[in-house]
Amino acid sequence: MTIDLTQFHDAFFDESFEALDSMEAALLQLDTGNPDPELINTVFRAAHSIKGGGATFGFSEIASFTHSLETLLGELRDRRLTVTQTICNLLLKSVDVMRAMLGSAKAKQPVDIQSVADLQFDIELIIAQRDTRMAAAPMASRLDSGTAAARGTIPEPGASVEWHIGMRPGPEFLERGTDPVRIFRELSALGTLTVTAHLDALPSWQDLEPQRCYLSWSLCLLSDAPEAAIREVFEWVNADCGLTLSPSSLISAGATAAAAPTIVVPASQAGSAAEAGSIRVGVEKIDELINFVGELVITHAMLSQISRSVTGPAADALRSGIQQLERNARQLQESVMRVRMLPISVVFSRFPRMVRDLAQRLGKQVELQITGENTELDKTVLEKIGDPLVHLVRNCVDHGIEKPALRLSAGKNPVGTVHLNASHRGGSVVIEVSDDGSGLDDQRILSRARAAGLASPDGTLSPEQIRELIFVPGLSTAEITTDVSGRGVGMDVVRRNIADLSGKIEVHSEPGRGSRFLITLPLTLAIVDGLSVAVGDQTYIVPMTSTIESLRLTPSQVTTIADGREVFAFRDEYLPIVRLYKTFALTPRARALHDGLVVVVEGAGRRIGLFVDDLLSQQQVVIKSLETNYGRVPGISAATILGDGSVALILDVADLIRIASRREAA
Repeated sequence: MTIDLTQFHDAFFDESFEALDSMEAALLQLDTGNPDPELINTVFRAAHSIKGGGATFGFSEIASFTHSLETLLGELRDRRLTVTQTICNLLLKSVDVMRAMLGSAKAKQPVDIQSVADLQFDIELIIAQRDTRMAAAPMASRLDSGTAAARGTIPEPGASVEWHIGMRPGPEFLERGTDPVRIFRELSALGTLTVTAHLDALPSWQDLEPQRCYLSWSLCLLSDAPEAAIREVFEWVNADCGLTLSPSSLISAGATAAAAPTIVVPASQAGSAAEAGSIRVGVEKIDELINFVGELVITHAMLSQISRSVTGPAADALRSGIQQLERNARQLQESVMRVRMLPISVVFSRFPRMVRDLAQRLGKQVELQITGENTELDKTVLEKIGDPLVHLVRNCVDHGIEKPALRLSAGKNPVGTVHLNASHRGGSVVIEVSDDGSGLDDQRILSRARAAGLASPDGTLSPEQIRELIFVPGLSTAEITTDVSGRGVGMDVVRRNIADLSGKIEVHSEPGRGSRFLITLPLTLAIVDGLSVAVGDQTYIVPMTSTIESLRLTPSQVTTIADGREVFAFRDEYLPIVRLYKTFALTPRARALHDGLVVVVEGAGRRIGLFVDDLLSQQQVVIKSLETNYGRVPGISAATILGDGSVALILDVADLIRIASRREAA
């Protein structure tokens, strides 16, 4: 019976992309002057794993390319080639090509054969010219021999060893797509191989399951290859089978090798080590589970409201049970939400490579510092925050960090620093992107904004208002337009994407000292804390992340300006008042400002006062997509179901502010 290997493709792609990430991270840490051998081994192992999987699953282009790459890495590992900047760049480009090849294979699209062939030719050309770089080879050989002698596992050069290898696969050895014949073929390339199969575990024909593995093997290999080369053949299967490897005797050197300690990996233990730590689950299954938990939260709210009207002997027992249900539901909700949480290092890991490449193109020296990378955030938020962070980091390197000569003349370190940090603050995550560059030039921003007609020619703006101009579409302070910057797009996209995540961004800058961007995001987009307010016979939810303060105004605090708009003084600034009943065409219970309440909210870099009839409560609400079930509504981001079963709309504060701004302009 032929095993369908396509069922293992998804696992292969996931593991290969993870291997590429570790490979790229190790390459970025390589010191061209004195490379760490362990980093080269990390890169080699990643390439070897991808090559083995590509060959097993029939991705011949991937296997061929990684074979050439593995050969180059073997030369570097054995010190027959020295690590240079050119080779580092070539290896990083190889990571990009392998990532593209895997993406094409996963999407079942054709691979760009020409780009792969060009890079593979460059790799093989370096290997072919290695004779000119063999000056360090004798020293490397002496070091390798000394290390081998210290281990006592490999004899002097030129001696052949008879290796005894035991393979005891687990029952799922074949189901995982592992091909023992390929293993034997690779071992045969190292020397003379004798294979003995053990059939003692083979069941009767009636009990035989074709996909299970019942065989084990004893191998005898006569070879002068080092132990490391033999173990590399089994790297792809170490988690699937028990393995013993020990040298027996010297054949051609006439000396006796010290016996190496036998390493035994039981099949059950190896499998549990690989699988017990984590499990791959489809995102759609987690989303379905979160949806059910949301329904449970709504059901609890309904029961809690009903219990208030229940009287009699069973009332206390009912309320006690509902309280216990609330505790269990909250614990379940927190546990399920943690399942969707991922460390922000998933996003941060892309920036070391990006900063390195961008700094090289711009002729700058930049060091990237990353802290708080283990801070966890909802998967949906992580997927959407990547692009805004890319814009901010690119701007720090392009606009913020100066050229080395300018930094030296200003008394700074010629190497600039870009700092990425993430931390929890209350129920939110704060991401900080900062640099020690020149900072924002307020006068230059203002003059460019006036020249573009984005600011009043004679108006007076505070430093905070000037810095808000960088988020206006069409504004750029770059002298020339390049493929990196200068078109006036990017920062407006940053603010819009962050607002879509119910977050906000703050800008701090000091001339000559650098800039700092603070992004505040909710932990999750599935369940949020909200303030419920009443407007007429409707209930609306104001997200707590956008709420600053609520207050009752007196007539003397309100000023009506020439065009009929109402403003009030709030902390040294005048804020416009938006009457929600006018925005949504409702009949309110309160029309006079002193009869209702004003909720001060912030979004899109501005503040306004929302006039409502009353405040009801603060509560957790489950977000239900309005666009999926109905359609886009201006000023509304989503909906939720309250405890009495009624539907409440969740306000989109940023959109309400944009609507108010358009009315002001009109």
